[in-house]
Amino acid sequence: MKKFGLFTVGLIALFILLANVGPLISLAICLTILYFGFKQFMKSESTGAKVAWGSVSIIVLIVSISHIPAILGLVAAYVLYLVYKKWNDNDENASTENDPFSNFEREWKDLNKN
Repeated sequence: MKKFGLFTVGLIALFILLANVGPLISLAICLTILYFGFKQFMKSESTGAKVAWGSVSIIVLIVSISHIPAILGLVAAYVLYLVYKKWNDNDENASTENDPFSNFEREWKDLNKN
């Protein structure tokens, strides 16, 4: 039953991630332009260049703020990662708990500690 819940949450997160691929790509492009605009703003020495690069950076910042759905896509990608990690974690725990030899070894270590 736990695997079914993980599968359902993972499927929902996958659909949300796929629905937000476009905003994620455009957010990445905007943030790249913003980074290079800020670097050029810091490098420029004349006032006109600083005003131009500052204007470009502010415009791109406003455009990147409009990509709020991309943040939802990033959260969905993180949830998908957590589901994947939990899915593999459950497989490892189930195999070690059902193995009679590992149980015997663990009990033997506990007895030898005392």
